[in-house]
Amino acid sequence: MGYFIAALVGYLIGSSNLAYYIAKWKHVDFRSSGSGNLGASNTTMLLGWKTGILVGIHDIAKSALAVYLAMWFFPELEHVGPVAGVASVLGHIFPFYLKFKGGKGFASYLGMTLALNWKLALVVLGLVVLITFLTDYIVAGTVTTIVVVPVSMGIMCHSALLAVILLVGTAVIAYKHRENFVRIYQGTEFRVRNVSKGKHRIDKS
Repeated sequence: MGYFIAALVGYLIGSSNLAYYIAKWKHVDFRSSGSGNLGASNTTMLLGWKTGILVGIHDIAKSALAVYLAMWFFPELEHVGPVAGVASVLGHIFPFYLKFKGGKGFASYLGMTLALNWKLALVVLGLVVLITFLTDYIVAGTVTTIVVVPVSMGIMCHSALLAVILLVGTAVIAYKHRENFVRIYQGTEFRVRNVSKGKHRIDKS
């Protein structure tokens, strides 16, 4: 029952979507612009770095909160934190009040990692920034995170079960990013440097 409650609360917390709230406030249709998703990456594409960072912080914090709450209320359950964290990621990707169409889950996954092992999260974040800078693709950093985290956590904690739990989130996020890889192949994928050039942003005049 503890795992169920942690997963349910984690999912509900993860369903909070700041990108959606901002889109409603600014009367911007995120669905038909940019990548079409309600997450930090698409917010960055359409509204710039400042708004994108704000959304990213929110998405990171909500998953970290889900993990901390689960471990606080159910300290006797070994993997309750990862369960709540993955549930939060799934809540971000599949929010019930948005017809289960939310963001792609990267920032939430990073927030979960931060709560589970902040040292690993910082290493991964640095690796993500480096790979994103070298490739000019946000999705490259995303894939690095969702692969490195479950493998590293499983090895460090000597737990195949922990790795499997985290891999659930990995699998869903990878599936949600399938179109990004198609666009990379086609040469139409969003590039980070386009933000500084003003490309891919909406006309707010």
